Amino acid sequence: MAKIKLTKNELKAQRDGMKRFLRYLPTLQLKKQQLQLEARLLREAMAKVVEQQRRYEAEVAEWIGILGDEGAERLAKFIEVEEWRVSSHNIAGIDTPVFEAVVFKPATYDLFSEPLWVDAAREAVCTLVEIKLRHRTLQEQLDLIEQELRVVTQRVNLFEKVKIPEAKENIRVIQIYLGDQQTNAVGRSKIAKGKCAAREQATEMALGSAAG
Repeated sequence: MAKIKLTKNELKAQRDGMKRFLRYLPTLQLKKQQLQLEARLLREAMAKVVEQQRRYEAEVAEWIGILGDEGAERLAKFIEVEEWRVSSHNIAGIDTPVFEAVVFKPATYDLFSEPLWVDAAREAVCTLVEIKLRHRTLQEQLDLIEQELRVVTQRVNLFEKVKIPEAKENIRVIQIYLGDQQTNAVGRSKIAKGKCAAREQATEMALGSAAG
């Protein structure tokens, strides 16, 4: 603990500081709760997207696997992302990305020269790409939320476990010191008054004796 001045001004400064900590702490605690809730909801959303991807891959695995390397290379020529649209959503003061849509360039190919499976395979791959981009965007959201949550949690802990207890202890120490100083001052005042009274009494007795 840093050394503090044992003065009335320092006592006021410590009290003002503690008032600020106590005023800001509820706001930080509320933000922490909001971020924790959002993080939980994002994890649930990511789990649903992962499950969606797993089910879809299982559905197409039986036939898409028969394409082989040659078929995959042929299919890749007809799949190109033209635009990945992402908006911004503010969560507890943090701007996070939100998946809107993915747009693929129209595929142009000769229906007579390409095999019949191209359309179905292209649609399946485009769907998987969209699912993966949704998951990636959710992960980016979660990363930002968790990063801010760590910062806010550190601040809450700093206020709760360090700043507020430290200010309370400083106030207690200063109050004890000032109280002791006041008690000592009263004691010294009484002693001084006693001495003055004794001197006055002695003076009166001396004057009385001289008069007699």
